[in-house]
Amino acid sequence: MTIQYETLDTLPPEPQLTELVGLLATVFINQSPDAIRDDLLVAAKHPSLLVQLALSERTIVGCKLGYERESGHFYSWLGCVDSRFRGQGIAANLMQQQHDWCRAQGYQTIQTKTYNQWRSMLLLNIRSGFDIVGTEPGRYGLKIILAKSLSAPVRD
Repeated sequence: MTIQYETLDTLPPEPQLTELVGLLATVFINQSPDAIRDDLLVAAKHPSLLVQLALSERTIVGCKLGYERESGHFYSWLGCVDSRFRGQGIAANLMQQQHDWCRAQGYQTIQTKTYNQWRSMLLLNIRSGFDIVGTEPGRYGLKIILAKSLSAPVRD
């Protein structure tokens, strides 16, 4: 099965936006689709929004969204892969494409946050050169804050 990747600087148009909300709602079950849509619409106001989609036969099976938090620093905000497509390197490909795009745009660092319950994402971030730099209270427990220098090589 071939996966195609798309990079957008805005949210996708309908009906793809509803499809994206649906995918996110299957992973982030603690949020309603309406709340997810609202969060996406707020994030879309960032002038530096980056939306990456992984598609299989024109169906969204993965995504990664982020935006500039402050000059030189990018925030990797949200991402997921449909459970039927996990284990195929889609999340790693989306992350690599995001980091390559960020480097090309001149960003020096990238930050992300996650919860312990999404261990596969936490481990992928660590394997991809992120360091745990702190924690903070979150809506659903303790958030783990990770950061990565985009100029440093990935460590094993």
